[in-house]
Amino acid sequence: MRKNKLAVDVTQQIGLTQIEQGIRRHLEQSLDLEEHEAWPGEYWEALSLFTRDITLEKTRKTRKQDSENKARCVHYLSMEFLVGRLLGNNLHNLGIYKQAETVLDKKGVHLADVLEHESDPSLGNGGLGRLAACFLDSLTTFDLPAFGYGINYRFGLFKQSFTEGKQVESPDVWREHGYPLGIARPKLKQTVKLYGIVSEQNGKPLWTDAVEVEGIPWDLPITGYNTDRVNTLRLWEGRATGGFDLTSFDAGRYQDSRSREVESETINQVLYPNDNHYKGKVLRLIQQYFFVACSLADLINRYKRDNGDWSLFAEKVAIQLNDTHPAIAVPELMRILLDEENFTFNEALELCRKVFSYTNHTLLPEALEKWPEGMITQVLPRHIQIIHLINYHFLHNEVEHKWPGEHQIKRRLSIIEEPEHPGDEKMVRMAYLSVIGSHSVNGVAALHSRLVKEQLFPEFHKLWPKKIINVTNGVTPRRWLAYCNPALANLLDNTITGDWRRELHRLEQLKSFADNPEFQQRFAEIKRQNKIQLAKVINDLCGIDVNPDALFDVQIKRLHEYKRQQLNLLHIMVLYQRLLKDPELDVPQKVFIFGAKAAPGYKVAKTIIHAINNLAECVNNDPRIHDKIKIVFLPNYRVSLAEKIIPAADVSEQISTAGFEASGTGNMKLALNGALTIGTLDGANAEIAEEVGDENIFIFGLTVDEVEDLRYRGYSPQTIYQHDEELKEAIDWLASDDLCPEEPNVFAPLVESLLDRGDYFLTLKDFSAYSKAHEQLINAWKHPERWWKMAIINTASMGKFSSDRSVSDYAKRIWRMA
Repeated sequence: MRKNKLAVDVTQQIGLTQIEQGIRRHLEQSLDLEEHEAWPGEYWEALSLFTRDITLEKTRKTRKQDSENKARCVHYLSMEFLVGRLLGNNLHNLGIYKQAETVLDKKGVHLADVLEHESDPSLGNGGLGRLAACFLDSLTTFDLPAFGYGINYRFGLFKQSFTEGKQVESPDVWREHGYPLGIARPKLKQTVKLYGIVSEQNGKPLWTDAVEVEGIPWDLPITGYNTDRVNTLRLWEGRATGGFDLTSFDAGRYQDSRSREVESETINQVLYPNDNHYKGKVLRLIQQYFFVACSLADLINRYKRDNGDWSLFAEKVAIQLNDTHPAIAVPELMRILLDEENFTFNEALELCRKVFSYTNHTLLPEALEKWPEGMITQVLPRHIQIIHLINYHFLHNEVEHKWPGEHQIKRRLSIIEEPEHPGDEKMVRMAYLSVIGSHSVNGVAALHSRLVKEQLFPEFHKLWPKKIINVTNGVTPRRWLAYCNPALANLLDNTITGDWRRELHRLEQLKSFADNPEFQQRFAEIKRQNKIQLAKVINDLCGIDVNPDALFDVQIKRLHEYKRQQLNLLHIMVLYQRLLKDPELDVPQKVFIFGAKAAPGYKVAKTIIHAINNLAECVNNDPRIHDKIKIVFLPNYRVSLAEKIIPAADVSEQISTAGFEASGTGNMKLALNGALTIGTLDGANAEIAEEVGDENIFIFGLTVDEVEDLRYRGYSPQTIYQHDEELKEAIDWLASDDLCPEEPNVFAPLVESLLDRGDYFLTLKDFSAYSKAHEQLINAWKHPERWWKMAIINTASMGKFSSDRSVSDYAKRIWRMA
């Protein structure tokens, strides 16, 4: 990693007086308020504006320096950036958190109350977007020139609530009252073409009769720790080129007068619009092309301003495709080079391959995007031509050279997937386009990268043995320890030497304290205080009282069958049944905490949420079990809620079916904060186990190879169901109408997925091993000195899982920036 050239002691530059004057100036001049009129929400806005003043000044200096140095820059293209609340993080990074707290205290205002008025920017959904945000933090902290590019969603995914236990989705109006930490840049707008026809004029393709949409950039400054560098996250909003149609309005066609505006603004309304219908698929494709086209035009303009012609483009520009969503960038850059810059095909493809790299985040077939060929032809007529040109060149030159006459291999490697059945449509494989158009492809954990080579892209790996590499994910310790767990951060500051916020490997020093009874007690008391705070949050949001001395067992992640919240559910049902049979059973109090959103169209996932909530209603109100089990499903899981849950967790549930989780980052955040993992050897769990040691983690279940072997031999969930009495009793209870008598068979989709549709995610197969792992976990909890030693060793062993290390790997091995 390069030396941090812009590192400064920012605390000496920004004093109490400057902060106080800045807040007052914005209260008076930006908000038209006297100090005595301002509530915490207004103070949040004023402090945000003051902080933006600082970050924008640093952004200008950063741009100036990068332009003068003609710096190589990485451009990170992602549909998601789950940045979380920014004000508190920015105050920490700028070194003025304590000063701002002091200034507000003098005014009788608590900074903690002020920060609660910030909405979470609804710009992402899960690990993909949170990883992107962590990477921007690390890129800035280590003085690497970077631009993030995405979409400025108006409503994001959705706001989740529960009605009678069921998930209810509503718009997440996160910027309804403005978001002063960002700034619009309308003068940097770009124009994007859609639809139309492609003809030939003077031997060159001509794209005409297209619908044009304007992309308006909206910038979020990205601060780093102990540096003056501020990089930029540039997000695009759709606007109609013609805008308001006055003629239609004057004629009384009021809805028609805004139709172009509405159609254009639809692009950035919602993250991942429902694509169960054709229009939803078209909108998703348009979203992806819109932000990619705007971003490429923007970065090319900036490059040309600083460098002139294309001769240095590959030397100065790196473009990272974060999963397949931005894959259309490959034919878009080809289009620019071929149609506007007079490159030959071979020259254009060579340049594309030098600048693009692709991160694969999943092995799930449904997540490896494929678009109907006819749909791309309709929406992007020039791009489908270029995709076919790339495919022809690849198959008839590169594949033919490696495997002469092997037509089946060509069929398997073709970007165009031929239909299996008559009447089906040809599909465009966006993952294949990404691999063929990039110089590097990476998985996000060692196991995942192995499976990418062996199962997902085996022929590509044989063709290009050095192209697919591994870069294990990481998380930023600034947010996921220093900011969200200040008491633990303070303990670390007073215990170990060096700046662990930048050099997370320094946590290794904690291992020498793992057996120290006094240190264990301090570590345990911090955890308990965090649990007290979370218990208050649980009571406020759910009306459920929980005991902070109970074991807090946490599963927080997107709701999907492969993540196996249903396995956790069945285990809780069995525990409850045991307690009903023997109320004096020697088990500690446990609080099972869930946080997850299910995709609106994913019926089984929503059924799992409903089942957990209805079970909670039953268990939490049953006096017979003496509060030995409590179940909490916190609504609207998001970054700011994770920041409260993670420091309080005792147990981290990472129980996906082996071979399905690419990496996970929640596992890293929870272990970093002293939670013990119960999990399968999936994703990064295997690497966490290597770091913490087998004796400090609870691993269970089938391995990837065992899963593959089981599928080959055949598997009958009915056999397990018939022979495990406790499990059968739980499933029968779920299948009955006892948990929801007013809606007969409401949980049938879940029961059918377990018993009648083959239990694809092997929930029943792993149930016994999961139960035994929980017994081992409970035994450790009953011996506090052992438990806290394990917890301390987990925190001490997380140095590898910093996003700083991940970004350093990208910089050295992919972006060539180190």
